[in-house]
Amino acid sequence: MPKYNVIALVDCNNFFASCEILFNPELKGKPVCVLSNNDGCIVARSNEAKALGIKMGMPYFMAKKQFKNVVYLSGNHARYNEISKRVMTKLYDYTPNVEVYSIDEAFLDLGGTRKLHRCSYEEIIEKIRLDIKNDIGIDVSIGLSYSKTLAKLACEKAKEINKKNPKIGTYKIGYKKIKDELKITPIEDIWGVGFNTASLLRKHYISSAYNFTTQNDAWIKRVMGKVGLDLKYELLGECVSPVNPNETLPKSIQKTASFANFTSDKTFIANALSYHCHRVCKKLRHHGLMCGVVSIMLRTKEFYILSSKTTLETPTNSEFEFNLKIKEMLDEIYNPNIIYRSCGVTALKLTCENSYQMSLFNSERIEKNQKLSDAWDKIEEKFGRSKLHLGTNALN
Repeated sequence: MPKYNVIALVDCNNFFASCEILFNPELKGKPVCVLSNNDGCIVARSNEAKALGIKMGMPYFMAKKQFKNVVYLSGNHARYNEISKRVMTKLYDYTPNVEVYSIDEAFLDLGGTRKLHRCSYEEIIEKIRLDIKNDIGIDVSIGLSYSKTLAKLACEKAKEINKKNPKIGTYKIGYKKIKDELKITPIEDIWGVGFNTASLLRKHYISSAYNFTTQNDAWIKRVMGKVGLDLKYELLGECVSPVNPNETLPKSIQKTASFANFTSDKTFIANALSYHCHRVCKKLRHHGLMCGVVSIMLRTKEFYILSSKTTLETPTNSEFEFNLKIKEMLDEIYNPNIIYRSCGVTALKLTCENSYQMSLFNSERIEKNQKLSDAWDKIEEKFGRSKLHLGTNALN
C-alpha cells in the first residue's frame, strides 16, 4: 500500500449561531438565525432553526413572516473573528501544520503526530474536538482521511452523525472504506463540484463519486481540465493539494453589502462606500499590503451593475487616500434617476508594504493620512468597531 498523508478538517458547527449562543446561554435550545449585512438574509442557523426548515440564504423579510418564533440576530463579525482566532490557536497544540481555510474551517496535517501525542489519529481528533468544546465552548466536527477532499467528505459525515448524536463529532475514511464511501456519495456532494459540473457529469451517466474515479484520465482532463484530474486522485486518497501552513496573501480585497432599503440618495450611497472603504483598508493593513488600483460598484434595483476603477498615484492602504478617488468615481457613474440596491469597494493590484516606492510629491500628506489610519485601527482595537466614521464630508 502506498504512503498516505493524514489530513483532518476541523469545521465549527453553525459557527455564527454558536458564537451567539456562547455569549448568551439563554439562547441554547432555541431556533437562532444570524443575519447578513443590513439584515438582508440568513447566513447561519442553529440546529433547531434548521429543523424548522429555514434555509440558508433565505431573505429575512420572508423568514420572519413564515417563522415567527425564531430569534433573529444581526451579525457581529468582530465577535466571530475573536472566537475563530481562539479556535485556530488551539489547533496548533496538536500540529504546526495548520491551514486556516475560512473563519470556521481549518485543515491539519497530522502525519507523524501519533508518537508525540501517544495515541491513534482517531484519538487525536477526538481530543481536539473535546478541547475546543471544553476550553472555548464551540462544537466542531472533524473529518479524517488522506486528502483534503476526502477529509471534507468525512467531515460532512461527522456533521450528519452529530445531528443525531451530539456526543459524536468525528469520522474517519480509512483506506479500506474509500471505495464504499464513494459509491454512496452523489457526485454533487463532492467538495468543488458545482451544479453545472454535476449536471455535465450526469449527462455522461456519472452519478456517484465512485463512477467519477473510474473514468479514464484523458477523458477527465479533456472535459474538466487539470482540476478534474486532481479531484479524481484526491478522491482516490492522494494528497494532490497538501496542507499549506503559510498564509496565502489575497490578490484582491472586496467589501460589499446590500442596502436595508433601495435608494437613490447619493449621500447615503457615499457613506456606504466610505464604510466599505474602511473595511477594505483595514484588511489591507492586517495583511501588510498596499493597493495600486481601487474600484467601486453600484448594483441597481434590477441587478444591473455600474462600476468604475482608477489607478492610484501611489499605492496605499489608507482610507483617507482612497476616498479622494472614490468621490470622483461615484460622480462618474451615479445617476439620480436610478434606484440602487447595493454597493461595494474593491482593492486591486496589491503589493507588500515594503516593496513600493513612495512618491516624491505629496509625501507629507500621504504620511499624515497613514498615521490617521493607524490611529483609527488602535481606537477600534480598544473600543470596538464602528466607533468612528468617515462622513460624506470626507468625499467632498
